[in-house]
Amino acid sequence: MSTPTQETKHYFVDEAGDGTLFDAKGRVIVGEQGCSNFFSLGLADVTQPLALASDLTQLRQELLRDPLLKSVRQMDPRRGQTAVFFHAKDDPVEVRREVFRVLLKHDIRFSAVVKCKWQVLAYVQGRNRFHPDYRYHPNELYDLMLRRLFKERLHVHSAYRVVFAVRGNRERSTEFRQALESARASFAQQHHIDSAAAVEVVPSRPANDAGLQAVDYFLWALQRVYERRDEHGGDRYLNALWEAGKVSLVVDIDDTRRAPYGAYYTKQKPLQAAALKAVEEYRIG
Repeated sequence: MSTPTQETKHYFVDEAGDGTLFDAKGRVIVGEQGCSNFFSLGLADVTQPLALASDLTQLRQELLRDPLLKSVRQMDPRRGQTAVFFHAKDDPVEVRREVFRVLLKHDIRFSAVVKCKWQVLAYVQGRNRFHPDYRYHPNELYDLMLRRLFKERLHVHSAYRVVFAVRGNRERSTEFRQALESARASFAQQHHIDSAAAVEVVPSRPANDAGLQAVDYFLWALQRVYERRDEHGGDRYLNALWEAGKVSLVVDIDDTRRAPYGAYYTKQKPLQAAALKAVEEYRIG
């Protein structure tokens, strides 16, 4: 594994939600307990990954010494949770606030693509009507989203280091690289811009990589808005990231009311929970 350098573009990739549509018996379970309505794939562009790692390590050490958190179960190292690495869904609210404070201080740019799983389900069911032997697998959705996320991100710099969170027990490094190369080839064909930049693909886990912990926090803020669709404070974390200039782009692939390629949200047009009320027809049902 190479040592990160300032000359290399550093991307960290993780997901929020899941790609599951059916249970073991083939029953649709989208939106049920433990199964998300949306699947998001996010990327954190981190300028100084080593400095971020140092600051998050220092923060964790400070929190472990905090007497107010001593009795919190996540702070027990034996549980492998907050005491070992930061994970927004599991971290205590007091910890979450401090992690966001650190992230806001660093030069990080977050981008994501979001897919409504009810739309995925409609595609799968439609395809099965014409091809009964077709069987959907969540990896199919992941790779599709990965190609969309990276389509315009591998042609400017001379080298890229892409760290992705390992899903389950299989790294899928080969498939990950193939999706990146497919994204780069698609961009070159469309824009007639070729790139020979070196791309290092690094499978890792959040406990071993601060950049993955960072993208997890950004994804948590985004997924919270989509799953809850609650404008009464549900988007305050994402709003803070927009206002701080930490979010570059969020693509809602299934909101095709104005363009076939989806809705693009930027700092000039930030995504807020209230805005999702206007696109309920693209959500559930």
